[in-house]
Amino acid sequence: MKTLIPLFFILFLTLSYGQKKEIKKAEKLFEAGDVQGAVATLESNSALFDAADEKVLNQKTFLEGKIEQANKNFQAAFDKFMEYKSAVGSNSNLDAQLVTLSTEIVNSAIEDNEAKSYKEAANKLYIAYKINPEVNVDYLYYAASSAVNGSEYDLALSFYNELKEIRYEGITVKYFAKSVATGEESEFSQTEYELYKKTKEYSDFREEATESKFPEIVKNIALIYAELGDNEKAMDAVKEARAENPKDLNLILTEANLYVQLKENDRFEVLMKEAIEQDPNNATLYFNLGVVNSQNGKKDEAKSYYEKTIEIDPNFESGYLNLVSLILDKESSIVEEMNGLGNSKADNARYDVLKTSREDIYRECVPILEKLIEVNKNEEAIKTLMNIYGTLGDNEGFMKMKALIE
Repeated sequence: MKTLIPLFFILFLTLSYGQKKEIKKAEKLFEAGDVQGAVATLESNSALFDAADEKVLNQKTFLEGKIEQANKNFQAAFDKFMEYKSAVGSNSNLDAQLVTLSTEIVNSAIEDNEAKSYKEAANKLYIAYKINPEVNVDYLYYAASSAVNGSEYDLALSFYNELKEIRYEGITVKYFAKSVATGEESEFSQTEYELYKKTKEYSDFREEATESKFPEIVKNIALIYAELGDNEKAMDAVKEARAENPKDLNLILTEANLYVQLKENDRFEVLMKEAIEQDPNNATLYFNLGVVNSQNGKKDEAKSYYEKTIEIDPNFESGYLNLVSLILDKESSIVEEMNGLGNSKADNARYDVLKTSREDIYRECVPILEKLIEVNKNEEAIKTLMNIYGTLGDNEGFMKMKALIE
């Protein structure tokens, strides 16, 4: 037994020496740029490393992380570095490596966004955020934006909800100063700003904080829930967002659109009027009010809203078309009554009255359609006006419209 103790000790030293030798060999290959050589060394000595002590295993884990990073396997690299950190804690080597990993990930995500590979960009930016959540929190916001751009709504929702939980504000400070020579104001980085303050080239130095992104985040959560068809959660989110920013026009419209989906037209109308108070020259808002009033049978109100639409924006084609359609709606009851008349003297007299009323409806539509055709030769408007001219016996107008179609 006494002879086995030194033999076992020698075997242990040999094994330990072999492990350290191979891990150093793999590290040297990696540092020399031979990534595949480093991988091959680790793989060929896997049995040797299975029996390695904790220190060697930690070295191996850290090297594996660097190899994954070199191969652009960012998630795997991050996982290896976190495994290493869990075992040994933070140190200067790990901190430096994580900084380079973060930079490489963000640069790769920028390339993905430019190539419209939005999901890949979003996932990479999320990894960059997780590397240092306090310092890199902006990357979580950008990850959500990339996911939205790629229509990856479930992914975007998870990111936005995380931003909401940490109450991300995203407020930054902008730095401005005026050139003494030209009097023009320019924006500078903080470093430039501090340097120019020591010179006489600039004056009127000022700082300006950007608005909080939190209301936008809550609004986007509501929009995504609506997009996913979860109107209840969307409504809860938009009400929360409006509590944060009650005058935000986009939030008002978001809530209004939710009421459309819920078929609550009365509530929609209230919100659209509230939106008009915020933006009184927005033709689309008046148009939407025209639509909902028309659907609710309030024809006179709808007509005035459509007229206001094209007054504000003479190029708003749908405003003209909906106004004409609304006016022509009155024709159906007249035609129905005309078809129900007999051949008595009284019926014939009534028929003439109704015929005149019908023609008056057509005449009311003529200037509206003519104006639309001036704005843009809308094919639907041309065909409608051609039929009206034909019914009114205006052969010249009919041929003019026919020529436009041909």
